[in-house]
Amino acid sequence: MILPAATLLALLTQSPASPAARPDGGSPSRVSSQPVEPAPGLPRVLVSGVPAVPSDFEAWLAPYTESRSAWLMDPGDDGKAVLILTRFGSVAQIHRVSAPLGMREQLTFGKEPVAGAAWLPGDQRIVFFLQDVGGAEFYQLYRLDTRTGQRQLLTDGKSRHETFTLSADGRRLAFSGTGRNGTDTDVYLAEVASPSTAQRLTEEKGTWLPVEFSRDGRRLLVKQDRAIDDADLWVVDLATRQRTRVTPDPAKAGKGSVRKAAFSADGNSVYLITDRGAEFSQLYRVNLARPETPWTLLTADLSWDVEDLAVARDGTLAFAVNEDGYSTLYLLKQRATRRARITLPPGVLGTMRFPNRTSDVLTFSIDSPTSPLDVWQVAMKSGALTRWTRSEVGGIDPSHFVSPEVVRYPSTDGITVPAFLYRPRGLRPGARAPVVIEWHGGPEDQERPFFSPFAQSMLDLGVAVLCPNVRGSDGYGKTYLQADDGVKREQALEDIGATLDFVARQPDLDASKVAAFGGSYGGYMTLASVAFYPERFRAAVDLVGISSLPTFLVNTSPYRRDLRRVEYGDERIPEVRAVQERISPLNSAGKIRAALYVLQGRNDPRVPQSEAEQIVRAVRDQGKTAWYLLALDEGHGFQKKETVDYAWSTSLYFLREQLVGGSSGTAGGR
Repeated sequence: MILPAATLLALLTQSPASPAARPDGGSPSRVSSQPVEPAPGLPRVLVSGVPAVPSDFEAWLAPYTESRSAWLMDPGDDGKAVLILTRFGSVAQIHRVSAPLGMREQLTFGKEPVAGAAWLPGDQRIVFFLQDVGGAEFYQLYRLDTRTGQRQLLTDGKSRHETFTLSADGRRLAFSGTGRNGTDTDVYLAEVASPSTAQRLTEEKGTWLPVEFSRDGRRLLVKQDRAIDDADLWVVDLATRQRTRVTPDPAKAGKGSVRKAAFSADGNSVYLITDRGAEFSQLYRVNLARPETPWTLLTADLSWDVEDLAVARDGTLAFAVNEDGYSTLYLLKQRATRRARITLPPGVLGTMRFPNRTSDVLTFSIDSPTSPLDVWQVAMKSGALTRWTRSEVGGIDPSHFVSPEVVRYPSTDGITVPAFLYRPRGLRPGARAPVVIEWHGGPEDQERPFFSPFAQSMLDLGVAVLCPNVRGSDGYGKTYLQADDGVKREQALEDIGATLDFVARQPDLDASKVAAFGGSYGGYMTLASVAFYPERFRAAVDLVGISSLPTFLVNTSPYRRDLRRVEYGDERIPEVRAVQERISPLNSAGKIRAALYVLQGRNDPRVPQSEAEQIVRAVRDQGKTAWYLLALDEGHGFQKKETVDYAWSTSLYFLREQLVGGSSGTAGGR
């Protein structure tokens, strides 16, 4: 139920974060003796070494900062109204839309963003939602009565509650929580009429999450997470509390992912998206009476990842496939032998849902490189598409936006790197555009053709944007996903050099004017770019990035440490730590030549404040340029519009000064 931070723009505009990870002291004065002061008009944003942005530059950028998105939360009982998240003030709040392209009626009002929401089945006057404070990611579950506008806290107010689901009859609620010991995530079950009586269904080590109730409300699908490519699925009988394994024991059959799962309409089967026994995530139907028998494979002819699914009341199955970054949507009717493909605008599907009590429509969200995330419906009988929301883009003509080109280039070890390349419009014949290389987070994420006003504004400066999916990225098969795990990350850093070599081969790109840009793991890649290829980068913008793998693993929040050790390796093993130290940018800070801008949220539970401040201090101690921004009420990325706008304008101004220069007489520098 939590919104994904799937792109760097998501990190800048809506990402989630936990107080447990705050380093002691929390003061930016540790970075150096340079003055530390609030940003202009922003007392909760502290800056050091960040100059004022010219007013004409801010005025030029302003339209880009006014774009919005609409995240689908719930199509309700009949699909005749939808629940969405969108932002009209500082942060995203819950809105109800009662007709296609109708008014967005705001239901929640507050200083903190909402992270997920759902109507109570059978009573759309009641809304359940998740919300945290200050980007700390310690989400709490609330119940809102829209008749009175009053909300009720349903959880303990201090543990982390990552997700929730409601039974189709509206009687039961399941949610996750870390209340038992602050480290492990358990599944809780409660009656909607008395949520304070919630009881734990799991009490084991690791991360356990509720997925979905069966339609009769008697069973619950539960996911056990160990890593993105290592998870199991269970069915819990809610009367007996007996737990039955759906996926095979990994000790006997090997590990595999559980990307998505849902009960069939009759509850006799489970639809499961997994890469067990396959290179790509495939869609299977599992007979719950005999889950050990061979599963029915429904997508044998598809050589890309199936990424999402939804099941209607009448048994109709909808599923989405990630084909080279773009989504395709398919429908498989009950007892049909062939699936139907639904024609969509080229882009990326977000949430998709059938209504609770009808199978007439499928509601979904989609965004594209030239249009923000919006909500649509497709009618099951006619196949007609209906647009439900049209999000604003700051008054800019959408035809002005640029779509990317899919490119590929060779790296070491036989690796071919796929990437999205955005070329600026209006480049003069023979001219070469500066380049910003945007590294995605995760690292098990994927650059995809989302709408990114930040990227579009860079293009308007005349700067090309290259978004690689280096080895370790999702979407290109299990082998590619695992190609940077543990100590293999050292070889994976060679993809940075391969990306630079690709830039150098392009006749319209300027390899002498390249910057790195990234958030979270993308921030690590940004710092690695300038530390290990120092002569080939002019600038770097690092948002909540890792500067040292060992210190990151020690200081990240306890509830996520074991999950991250699976990806990066266990720093307690000497030979693993030796590699981590060798590839940590902090230990090569003396090599950095590029100008650096580091942005951090104080409440970040994933990559703590100490990761930012130790790299800023190390670079400044070498006499090099390092701007620093610390947002006191933000976490792993920025969610409040005022913080986002300031971070955006200063980052873009920084990149313009380093790559383009501001002497052309226009705010855009062209």
